[in-house]
Amino acid sequence: MTDSGVTDSGVAGAGWTVAGVVRGNAAADPHGCAISAGECDWSWAELDERSSRVAQGLAAAGVGAGDRIAFLDKNGAEYFEVLFGAGKLGAVNVAVNWRLAPAEMQYVINDAEAKVLVVGPDFTGHLDQMRPGLDTVKTIVQIGGPADANYDDWVAAHPATDPGHVGAPGDVALQLYTSGTTGLPKGAMLTNGNFATIVTRVAAPWQLDASSVNLVAMPLFHIGGSGWALVGMAAGCRSEVVREAAPDSLLDLIAGRGVTNAFIVPALLQVLCAVPGAAERDYGALRAIMYGASPITDRALTVAMETFRCDFVQLYGLTETTGAVTQLDAADHDPDGPRARLLRSAGRPYPWVEMHVVDPESGEERPRGEVGELWCRSTQNMLGYWNKPDATAAVLTPDGWFRTGDAGYMDPDGYVFLTDRIKDMIVSGGENVYPAEVENVVASHPDVADVAVIGVPDARWGETVKAIVVPAPGATPDPAAVIAFCRERLAHFKCPTSVDLIEVLPRNPSGKILKRQLREPYWQGVERRIN
Repeated sequence: MTDSGVTDSGVAGAGWTVAGVVRGNAAADPHGCAISAGECDWSWAELDERSSRVAQGLAAAGVGAGDRIAFLDKNGAEYFEVLFGAGKLGAVNVAVNWRLAPAEMQYVINDAEAKVLVVGPDFTGHLDQMRPGLDTVKTIVQIGGPADANYDDWVAAHPATDPGHVGAPGDVALQLYTSGTTGLPKGAMLTNGNFATIVTRVAAPWQLDASSVNLVAMPLFHIGGSGWALVGMAAGCRSEVVREAAPDSLLDLIAGRGVTNAFIVPALLQVLCAVPGAAERDYGALRAIMYGASPITDRALTVAMETFRCDFVQLYGLTETTGAVTQLDAADHDPDGPRARLLRSAGRPYPWVEMHVVDPESGEERPRGEVGELWCRSTQNMLGYWNKPDATAAVLTPDGWFRTGDAGYMDPDGYVFLTDRIKDMIVSGGENVYPAEVENVVASHPDVADVAVIGVPDARWGETVKAIVVPAPGATPDPAAVIAFCRERLAHFKCPTSVDLIEVLPRNPSGKILKRQLREPYWQGVERRIN
């Protein structure tokens, strides 16, 4: 029950909503710590109050149910104020990837048709570049910004009255953008019901409860950031929100703040373990570390287990599935035991997730042990891509199956092993990169006649981007210059880290580049060819 008289089921049950997280916890434990960020703490009552003020500010800006709100900043408490404030109106939060170039950010904001944009202090330069091209944004609020657009002043200027929207399972709560095969990002619409399915079921197997201290270090524009945070918040625990994951300070925080639970991508795990003295610190409060989004070698995983001395759980999922759909349990992490082979598995599907392996062309199910495309079906599957019915139809079947685009097989015990990709997507350090987007940029370089972009193995990032270039007549492209050219036009994680020259690209009779043939020399001896 809120001050406005709204009854919400709170943090569990069939009526679970994103907005209900803050309402329910504020009612049950108003003085409990919801968020710690830097030197500041927010209680559940304070987060509830401020999110209600945000909701009133959004309403005054003309925002209503179904409207989109864009948020552009690194991790901070303000993100959750806007997320829950939007939810109290039935509006949809759009977390913009702050690693993108300004033109890419502008595309996402325009595609979402956002009415309000909240921008953090690190992105005023980006805002200056984007502002003339923002088509639908009517109100811009800047965290730490000028007096006429200052976020804290804007929040304080509105009453702390909950607007009272409760919402339904089918209402979209978050719209997270994931790149598409054409190079243009697509907004995956994730509903209250999508989140309810996973949030109300995984807290126990992930060892999260009200006494937990949950590390939120992954970017909140990722499902591994927002989704992970919501699981902990739904359990009523304190979230340690980290703006930037600097290795030394992150280890200090884990040890010094009594962190019990964390989701950390393998690339960051390796960096943390490489910090001098990392294994000598006291991580006695740690219960479990979840990891996923990219591969990890057996050796790197063993070192991480020895460093942090807690349970490790591997997760596999996608933005479109609202995060994890399979789990490799802590008990299956036994590098020296008879089932050590399971470390190369993504685990087994959750009981509420159907998964099968099919022929990607015919859709016919493959027998256990045979490689095919992984399809999954559950109430975690997204509603669809915002304003893109054709793209939605390409991945969601009429009977509810989601085509992951990932290749793999299931063993007789139901463990999923990922082997390759049906799609050409590159996943570098947990970030999705689609070759078509990079190829378009490289091809515009005056010394380039033709190009193919592939992913190649990388010890730190899982894989990294390589451009294979056919020189323009009379030209000899300088690899460093091509990379610099890309960095002026694309987010750095999308840019090639190496450039090879080739006389002609291999193509099939229809003219399609044979990327598997290009990739093969770089992946020889690598068993798992997927992130």
